[in-house]
Order: sequence, then C-alpha cells, then structure tokens
Amino acid sequence: MANRFIFGATSSIAEATARRFAADGDTLFLVARDSVKLQIVADDLRIRGADTVFTSVVDARDFNAHQLLIDEAFDSLGSVDTVLVAHGTLPDQRSCEESFDELRTEFETNALGVMSLLTHAANRLEKQGGGTICVISSVAGDRGRQSNYVYGAAKGAVSIFLQGLRNRLNASGVHVVTVKPGFVDTPMTRDFSKNMLWATPEKISFGIYTAINRNKNTAYLPWFWSVIMWIIRAIPETIFKRLHL
Repeated sequence: MANRFIFGATSSIAEATARRFAADGDTLFLVARDSVKLQIVADDLRIRGADTVFTSVVDARDFNAHQLLIDEAFDSLGSVDTVLVAHGTLPDQRSCEESFDELRTEFETNALGVMSLLTHAANRLEKQGGGTICVISSVAGDRGRQSNYVYGAAKGAVSIFLQGLRNRLNASGVHVVTVKPGFVDTPMTRDFSKNMLWATPEKISFGIYTAINRNKNTAYLPWFWSVIMWIIRAIPETIFKRLHL
C-alpha cells in the first residue's frame, strides 16, 4: 500500500487512476476545486478499497494556498509516495488570441499552477529522500500549432519544467514522470469529433499507473503518440508553418 496525493482529483483521468490506487488499498489525499464532486469521488474510492481518503478544496490558481496544502497533505499522510498533478483546462484559442487576460488565466491554470504546486511538493519530497512526482502534460506541448498554441505553450512549459526537476531531484531519490496523452475522450473534449486516435480515460490511467510503477521518465499515451510526435517534430519549420494544424 502507498500514500498518494492527487491534485485535480475530479478530472476523468485522475479519477480513473485513483480507482486503480484504491484497488491496491492505498491511502489517498484528493484535491479539487469542486467540493461536491470531490466528495462524490472520495466516497466512491472508499467503496472501491482505498484505505483512507482525505480531501481538500483548493484552486490551481490560488498560489498562496499551495504551501499550506502540501504541508497538510504530508502531515495527514505521514509520508507521500506519489504526487499526481492532473488538473487542467482546454482554453478557447481564439479567445486567448483576442484577450491577454484570457490567455493569462489559462496559463496560470495549466502552467504556473502546476509549477507552484510542484515547487512546494518537490522540496518536501527532497527532504523526505524519495517518492514520485507524476504530472499530466500533453503532446500539444511538443510543437506549437495555430489551433491550440496557448494550451501547447503552457504544456510545453510544464514539460521543460519537469525535465529540470527530474535532473535536480534524481540524486535525492525522487523520480519525476512526465505523462503526455494524445486525444482523450473526456467531458473537456466532448464537442470534438472522435476517431481511432482517441483513447478513454481508463486506458490512459493504466498507462499512468504503469509509468509510475516502472519509474518511466516520459510516457506518451497511448504509446503510438511517441511516433506521431516524432514525425511532427521532424517537419522543417519552413514547411510546418504553412500547414493548417
């Protein structure tokens, strides 16, 4: 059994992953901004086998609350084996193009909020001398595209941040996993047309669970996205800038 801290616990991917932890009898500390939905998820995980489930309501953009939250989680759990950060929003690209305030809000949620949480969590895990940080980034962060470059820029910043954090924490026994899902069928993407490239939250959660257990550095989920993104990254910029992606 392990002690798991999950931020963004009411997201479809986080909830599916938490169910796998619960089946192992793990102790969970769940964080989300919707108190009603959080309680429903917590009750469900108790039924599914979680040893103990703690909850806390905090918003990703409430930076001043993050230090206290991390302290509360470590105090409640005693020690933390896994920190899973799984929150995020899918911004309207056009709105962000027209309004910097909109862009800033999305960047604070998808990038700065993650970095704030991880700064505090990393310091505690470093002192603890072990543990795993796992963060859901995105394939969108591998290369900027006109259709979602604000979201991609935020996820790209997170991925680079995690690379540096992985390098920094390696000597202290703390492992950092970057998860890069492709298209996932969740409420956040309900308005998108779906095809064979789309995965379910359950499938992604299995990949996350496996990546944590195997101490992977980066996990493209499903695996074929590593090939797709290798091809996309290899396209010369003189050609890529003409594409409508």
